[in-house]
Amino acid sequence: MSAVLVEDGPDKGAIWHFGEPTNEQRALAAGSAWADLSHFEIIAVAGSERLTWLHSLTTQHLEHLLPGVWQEVLILDPQGHIEHQFLMVDDGATSWLIVDPHRSEALIAHLEKMKFRTEVEIRDASREFALLKAPGITDELGGPYALVPRAELEQMRESFSSIATQIGTWALDAERVASARPRIGFEMDGKSIPNELGLLNKAVHMNKGCYRGQETVAKVANLGSPPRRLVLLHLDGSVVSIPAVGADVEKDGIRVGFVGTTARHHELGTIALAVIKRNTPIEAELTVSGIPASQEAI
Repeated sequence: MSAVLVEDGPDKGAIWHFGEPTNEQRALAAGSAWADLSHFEIIAVAGSERLTWLHSLTTQHLEHLLPGVWQEVLILDPQGHIEHQFLMVDDGATSWLIVDPHRSEALIAHLEKMKFRTEVEIRDASREFALLKAPGITDELGGPYALVPRAELEQMRESFSSIATQIGTWALDAERVASARPRIGFEMDGKSIPNELGLLNKAVHMNKGCYRGQETVAKVANLGSPPRRLVLLHLDGSVVSIPAVGADVEKDGIRVGFVGTTARHHELGTIALAVIKRNTPIEAELTVSGIPASQEAI
């Protein structure tokens, strides 16, 4: 069957599925799948000071990052709220930042303002390189990934297709939700701090020097009480419709949070990632757009 495309949202125009999303999810779980993520945007940061500079700006420990090692990285505002989320890999000469669609312009603008006299060069490399999800068992970042020159993209697509099944965002989203990996614009709103989303010791390195927003992260980590928490919701699968991004999560008719991503998983059924008030009992029965939902702690 020909590809069915995503109709709206940041992934609009990307492949949603090829008609058999359950089989695509099974191939992904088996490590025998690949996906075209060439709609993501790429930022190149070059210069001898690039790693120490990015280290100082972000939540990750990057100054000694080895070539070929992928990291998830955040940039916070002064209050510790998440402003930018991206994947990063360095090749020994250039750091490559993989950014969600339509978010590279804002990140480039922020990075340019933070250059001062640092010897770094920043450019939008989205027309030069593309991202693919490579065949292999999915890792904690959603990879393995391949950063491919666009001149070689068609050849790489053919190569991957010869050894693995091409899949779409349906399968990728289902795996991401089941693995509780939050995504900016979905599980992250303007108030999100890393502590709420299970990102400490993942996208946030807890043993590095000062960076913007660190005081909030450290304070909340020491107190152990972020105002909200990320949960996995199991929704009543008998309902045909699924909640939209941002739909209210309610307890006894009172809003206690919002839904980020909803997915139909080949084993777990209809599931969603949601951000809810910390004091909501884990055993509480919730509803989303009128659909009953139970929580699973993350």
